[in-house]
Amino acid sequence: MSEGVKDSVEEKSEFGKLLKYTVLVYASGLFVGVLLDFLGLQRSSIGQWIVRALSGEGESIFDRVYALRRRFHRKSGSIAEAYGWGKFLPYLYALSAQMGANISGLVFLRKKERSWSKAINQYVRHPVMLTSLLVIFIVPIRLLVTRLMGFSPTAQVYTALETIPINLCWLPPLVGWLKGKLNLLT
Repeated sequence: MSEGVKDSVEEKSEFGKLLKYTVLVYASGLFVGVLLDFLGLQRSSIGQWIVRALSGEGESIFDRVYALRRRFHRKSGSIAEAYGWGKFLPYLYALSAQMGANISGLVFLRKKERSWSKAINQYVRHPVMLTSLLVIFIVPIRLLVTRLMGFSPTAQVYTALETIPINLCWLPPLVGWLKGKLNLLT
């Protein structure tokens, strides 16, 4: 097996793990929303925080855990690990982790290529990094459009249902997984 194909197989597997974490936390956010609504806590601010944290940023927590596990097992660096490390930025707002993942990916490419010009050249050609950058710009626009259309969650489950589709942070791992899968086929 060539080195490029081997890297592609490992990258597909890594991004696949990140996708599994994302589905798990989205389901958790919905479950907590349904539970809080059932308990009569539809407008609880703490409930809103928990549901939004799980539905919007929960995958970032698991991405961090993934990066730490790779580091503890002394696995070689990868773009998926760099993506997970980037999620260690503080929660300035919902996309701070996505921005951190994007910057961390660029730094990873800089270390790999040993020059900024080559790293930027790889960055603008890497589908995961471009998708991550696109998410940073699309999410605020989607939220604004949702609010302008008059939607405001009145229950915890609606909060989860609003947050999950607006949070597109699952797209970069999906693109990485698909890229790995397509590389295997060619």
